[in-house]
Amino acid sequence: MGTCQYTFQEEASGVLSRPGGTGRLLYASHTQYSQDWNSSLHTHGCAEVFFITGGHGRFRTQQGDIPVTIRDVVIVNANVPHTEVSQLESPLEYTVLGVEGLGTLAGAEGYTMLHLHTGWEELILCLRLMLQEAAGALPGRETVCQNLLEVVLVRLGRQRDIVLSGETAGPRSSRECNLVRRYIDNHFKENLTLEQLAEMAHINKYHLAHTFQREFRTSPISYLIARRIQESRFLLRETDHSISQIAQILGFSSLSYFSQSFRRLEGISPNEYRRRHRKNDGE
Repeated sequence: MGTCQYTFQEEASGVLSRPGGTGRLLYASHTQYSQDWNSSLHTHGCAEVFFITGGHGRFRTQQGDIPVTIRDVVIVNANVPHTEVSQLESPLEYTVLGVEGLGTLAGAEGYTMLHLHTGWEELILCLRLMLQEAAGALPGRETVCQNLLEVVLVRLGRQRDIVLSGETAGPRSSRECNLVRRYIDNHFKENLTLEQLAEMAHINKYHLAHTFQREFRTSPISYLIARRIQESRFLLRETDHSISQIAQILGFSSLSYFSQSFRRLEGISPNEYRRRHRKNDGE
């Protein structure tokens, strides 16, 4: 495995531990597939943020594999078993940041994946500068790299279907909200309502709506829709199902509702998403 990794020490710069920051950068590395690639499941005590910069491969957890390619970003919470697998004919390449104190609103899998249509080039410039600063070992490199991390996280946080937090999602969520979130993750294809979710958690629906919004900065139904759209991206990329079939599979009441929800979260139509992805695969 061809890897360049740089680590950062907290005591090296006061910026790394200042209050109010969203995560502390522990390490940054760039990896390209080679014959000694190790694809064993492993965990880290911090979150990892993967930016796929080349090739094709799969991101693997205990729940299974998902395909990844250039412009994909995978955010893995701390202590979640995972690994990366490369295609031989199209070697996988990625930059990964290890970030302490960061979490993403994720399902039982413990990770969130998104595909960036806009803003990718700006993120890559930040990552290249971060690696350049780290490699140079000049005074103040930790300060520069931490500030670049915060720029990267702010830009990622603008994506509508992910939630980044200065703490891992698990400890800060109430038992009821965590139960509802996990239930949605396991049953998002079903016709769920706020009333059903509240009854399942044995709490008032208004209390559930307020608490869930406070904990995760989104409503239960918005989380349900985002989870369906997340799954729809995979189906659009990896299957030949029609748009109407995908809408039905994911529990949307109509094709128009699916299309409106997809456009609201992704900024483009399902057909355009599929066309762009397949065009990129062919390049």
